Amino acid sequence: MPEYTPHQKKIIERYYDHKDDIMLAKLGDIVSDLYLAESAKKTAQLWKRAETAMENLKVPPKLMQHIVASKKPEVLAENLKIWLSDAKKKRK
Repeated sequence: MPEYTPHQKKIIERYYDHKDDIMLAKLGDIVSDLYLAESAKKTAQLWKRAETAMENLKVPPKLMQHIVASKKPEVLAENLKIWLSDAKKKRK
């Protein structure tokens, strides 16, 4: 394992401290991209990215499967709104 400088260690530490916020932001971008996607291939890629982001957020598997199976950006957006609200409450 490589040795990191103190500066690099702080960067890595901050990333993991804010990983949930980063994943929520990525999901927000994915929702926007899903609404604008023009091809089935692009849509499939975006849903795969959304699934990975939800795994990183530790979304319950049944809920994640429901969201991905629906293939509706509205469903993902509604859940994202709830997750953002919950994250905001945790920060207070």
